[in-house]
Amino acid sequence: MRFFSRWRRARMLQRNAIPEALWKEALAALPFLADWPRSELNALREMSVLFLCEKNIIGAQGFVVTPFQRVVVAIQACIPVLKLGLEWYEGFKTIILYSHEFITNAEWEDEDGVIHCEEEPLMGETMLGGPVVLSWADLMDADRKHEPKREALKPPINPVIHEFVHKLDMKNGEANGCPPLPPELPTKRWQQIMGAAYADFCRRTDAGEDLGIDPYAAEEPSEFFAVLSETFFVAPKRLREAYPKVYECFQLFYGFKA
Repeated sequence: MRFFSRWRRARMLQRNAIPEALWKEALAALPFLADWPRSELNALREMSVLFLCEKNIIGAQGFVVTPFQRVVVAIQACIPVLKLGLEWYEGFKTIILYSHEFITNAEWEDEDGVIHCEEEPLMGETMLGGPVVLSWADLMDADRKHEPKREALKPPINPVIHEFVHKLDMKNGEANGCPPLPPELPTKRWQQIMGAAYADFCRRTDAGEDLGIDPYAAEEPSEFFAVLSETFFVAPKRLREAYPKVYECFQLFYGFKA
């Protein structure tokens, strides 16, 4: 891991270890991790420690962030980069945690040059070169909805994974659904597979078909990448059944080959 020298890494892990009781409490709040192998959970635990040493998780509007909340956020933030490395999160330092949904005054310009201001409540937001912003209430509600035995009932939603996948997407500029890719996964292949899947998903969603995947994925290619990444980690069988080629691409990109 380029982030830390071997000596510094070992010292940080020793000095900042997550207590066993706190680790178990955090895992219990994330039931989709129940079937993860012990070896990968151990790696996730170490990376979560290093993440918490490197990043600041602060509360907004007087919200006091507890050790439990910090660990729950860190675990989920580390999932997409568990095989890639924490260096993928270079370039920002702060995660802002609201107690509930929050509103930003985001402005955007349409194709006619008209400026619009959005004031829609959000459960998460990622800024290019800036912080990740999350709603604690929404990320906990989402996690409780996705106990393994209830996987088939609702689309998997994980705001933390979603927003941190946007950070991966932004490694080469504005999020567009195509992050920097490994040599074994050519950009042309990624774009062909993701483009075809996105067009298919939009068509089927518009027709009222329920694929068990959050329809927000139809918003734009960057959201399609983020939502399907949530599905890959939270309900992998569902993604494999719906879009097997996307599933294979994600295995190569994220490094989860099993």
